[in-house]
Amino acid sequence: MPTYASLQELQKIDAEIDRATSRIEGFVPLLEELDSRGRELEAGIERARTRLRELRVAERRLERTAEEKRNRLRMLRDRLLQVHNLRQEAAVRAEMDLLNRSVDGDELEALTYLDQIRKREDEAEQLERELADEREKAGPRKREIELEREDAERSLASLQVRREACAAGLDRREREVYEGLRSTRKGAIVMSITADGACGRCFSMVPLQVQAEVRGGSTLRRCEACGIIFASPDGE
Repeated sequence: MPTYASLQELQKIDAEIDRATSRIEGFVPLLEELDSRGRELEAGIERARTRLRELRVAERRLERTAEEKRNRLRMLRDRLLQVHNLRQEAAVRAEMDLLNRSVDGDELEALTYLDQIRKREDEAEQLERELADEREKAGPRKREIELEREDAERSLASLQVRREACAAGLDRREREVYEGLRSTRKGAIVMSITADGACGRCFSMVPLQVQAEVRGGSTLRRCEACGIIFASPDGE
């Protein structure tokens, strides 16, 4: 005999499960909104640090190049003391002039790098302070939302236990029919026939024989128009 009361109870639990699931899913955008500013600041910090590393590598490379040029200048000064004619002296002095100008240019470029490094360090420090402030402000609200979500998840787990217990008491065919309908449609799956003998969902008239079978509980019957499972009229 169909267990209409159990089917309706299962449907009631499923509705509660759907609401609990929607509630849990609703916490996701709330947490994402709270985290969005923090993620923006973290991304800005990472960009600043990446640029800092690049600048420091470039500054060290430039310093090595400048040091090589200074060593070359020292060698040329030593050679200048050993030249034997004006032609050799002129060639050495010309190379020294070129190197001196190049070293001067390297030193100016190094100052530019150092200025950029200082600015990026200040930027990273400022972003880190903003991130700390943001986390301090968002922290309490985030913990509150997480606690609410944990409570909702516990409620959902309890409902799922109740559902399994309720579903276990159903006839195998009843459960298969119910689960099949639940997987393919939203809304009510089990509905009472109205007092005047119509389907409670689509309101098409139910044949008298079917009404009698539903009221008598002799077999599981479904609406020929919309496919829901019939239950006895409310109050019967």
